[in-house]
Amino acid sequence: MTIANQNFIELQPKEHQGQNPVPDRDTNPRARRVLRDISCHAKPWEVLAIVGPSGAGKSSLLEVLAGKITPQTGSIQVNQKPVDKSRFKKISGYVTQKDTLFPLLTVEETLAFTAKLRLSIPQPELSSRVKSLIQELGLSHVANTRVGDDKVRGISGGERRRVSIGVAVVHDPEVVILDEPTSGLDSNCAFQIVDMVKSIAETRGKTVILSIHQPGFRIIKLFNSVLLLANGTVLHQGSVDELNLSLRLIGLERPLHVNIVEFAIDSIESIQQQKNHIVLEENVTTTTNKITQGSIFYNLDMDLIGAEERVGLFAFILTFLLSTTVEALPIFLQEREILMKETSCGTYRVSSYAIANGLVYLPFLLILAILFATPLYWLVGLNPSFFSFSRFLLLIWLILYTANSVVVCFSALVPNFIVGNSVISGVMGSFFLFSGYFVSKQGMPKYWIFMHYISLFKYPFEGLLMNEFSSGEVTGEDVLREQGGYDDKEGLFHMLFLGLDAPKRDLKMPFFNS
Repeated sequence: MTIANQNFIELQPKEHQGQNPVPDRDTNPRARRVLRDISCHAKPWEVLAIVGPSGAGKSSLLEVLAGKITPQTGSIQVNQKPVDKSRFKKISGYVTQKDTLFPLLTVEETLAFTAKLRLSIPQPELSSRVKSLIQELGLSHVANTRVGDDKVRGISGGERRRVSIGVAVVHDPEVVILDEPTSGLDSNCAFQIVDMVKSIAETRGKTVILSIHQPGFRIIKLFNSVLLLANGTVLHQGSVDELNLSLRLIGLERPLHVNIVEFAIDSIESIQQQKNHIVLEENVTTTTNKITQGSIFYNLDMDLIGAEERVGLFAFILTFLLSTTVEALPIFLQEREILMKETSCGTYRVSSYAIANGLVYLPFLLILAILFATPLYWLVGLNPSFFSFSRFLLLIWLILYTANSVVVCFSALVPNFIVGNSVISGVMGSFFLFSGYFVSKQGMPKYWIFMHYISLFKYPFEGLLMNEFSSGEVTGEDVLREQGGYDDKEGLFHMLFLGLDAPKRDLKMPFFNS
């Protein structure tokens, strides 16, 4: 972060220093990254409000700024110089979310005790400063009242929060950091607390940084700058008006009765819940379907009947994977509106979106492929080679990625979901018809042969067959015995006709005729 003039604070990620970020998982495999590439600044005479949904990283960011947590990457600068942690603690005050005060001390005793510990000044001057601070905090009427807590009766919650702020600023710090100072207070008390903090910033030239969860209309007007966090990353830093403009540019219109910060937080939470629900639903559905299919085709035999059942299984897998991706069509249709608006403004190119979209879906589709392939492959008893399983997993991953790309393509062409669903279903049906499973290549009319080569089913279907039957577990001898003609001349004729000139040669699958 940056604090200008006498106290300009800047927080920069490590990339801004010309270095590569070091993931925190390197030191602890179970650790998760709470803050990601945070870059922000705070100025004197102003209040910077850090907002965002629960779990966005607000408290973690404040703890980093206050020196409570040492970041593994990045830097904190004060007046464009690396911060000295010990010195920064002397020029800053940190107010935690919970009031940690001695309940049996009075308000004046609490502030005086803290002042004696942090200030090396004569007693008369110290007493004068404490009384002046009590008056500034609006606590003169309860100066001789016990602070209290949940068990000891004392001052109100709002007044107790003022005492906590007084304890943090009694040494007159240049930077004041507050972690949700309005938590647990009613709207009126919350406004009074933020208004008091705003007064400290404007009258003393302090740099005030605070986090807040759901600020009201009146409180928002007191903020000079807003830092919007989500999942540990910065989505916006600037004025409230700039936040409103940013949301409008991405297609989010704020209702009249909702303040802009609350609307932004609600929008983030809604998107996160929708994403989590979709991911969970996809994972559960994929795993359930694969276990079901695996149990239906459980432990197939390595004979001709088993080979035929495997062919049917592969055809079903392709049909299932390439048809269920239509569920993602509404998401892409919604993104299309935002894409058209942002590309028309020159925010980025369509090619940039296409590349980014393709890369983002790769790991997600890999997870689905693993959940899909692992139970199915071993329950069915396909080729037991680990190399064959790896190729099967790769094929499933590529099939999912291909289907996802097809949906993205058609989402740019169709006007709505109903038309898109019909078009994609028709195209997928045509591809399956010309894949070679129902009609062989030799049986297709010449004017339709091009459909065989552009079919999305042809190549993955042949890949699955080659991966499964390349080991030669089913031989020509097995075929003839199944047909009952191995021991006579007619059987030998069948062998020659099928191209199996030796009884032990591998079974030739007609689907490989490309």
